[in-house]
Amino acid sequence: MSRRTKRTSSCRVAASAPSANRVSAGESAAIVDKREVLHAAGRGAVAAMAMSGMRSITVRLGIIEQTPPDAILEQKAKGLIRLVSEERRPAAVELVHWMYGAAGGAAFAMLPDSVRRRAWSGPIYGLGLWLGFEAVIAPGLGLKQAGEVRAGERAALAADHLLYGLVLSELRRRPRA
Repeated sequence: MSRRTKRTSSCRVAASAPSANRVSAGESAAIVDKREVLHAAGRGAVAAMAMSGMRSITVRLGIIEQTPPDAILEQKAKGLIRLVSEERRPAAVELVHWMYGAAGGAAFAMLPDSVRRRAWSGPIYGLGLWLGFEAVIAPGLGLKQAGEVRAGERAALAADHLLYGLVLSELRRRPRA
């Protein structure tokens, strides 16, 4: 076979291959995964916003004395929060909470599909985040709330994390592909 014939036949094989001029299956899965993670991060931010609405009520009713984001920023990040003017601090705390919610949503997207597609997965995930805060983060940071008995406050925080999980899982099962 001449050199020209070899090149032409190679091109034909490449052109007839199923993945020619297309993204490979592995690359396609990576693109889908990135999109799913970004979508879930958006859902996590929206879920944190929903929690904020619920917390607004529980704080005003006196059920919650200080929200976890407020506690962390005021008790452990005093220098950082002082960089923000007093009038803008509530907004800064809220933005930090929404970013944390987005990170939690992105982490949720990395769970196996078989778990995420279950109706209970979002609420259980939300409760797991709350339990992790109560059992590990709050005591580890030495937050004053960690050593207090606060049944009503803990119930309210558990409820808003259930809400987070419900919103995160989009309140429904997604259709199977």
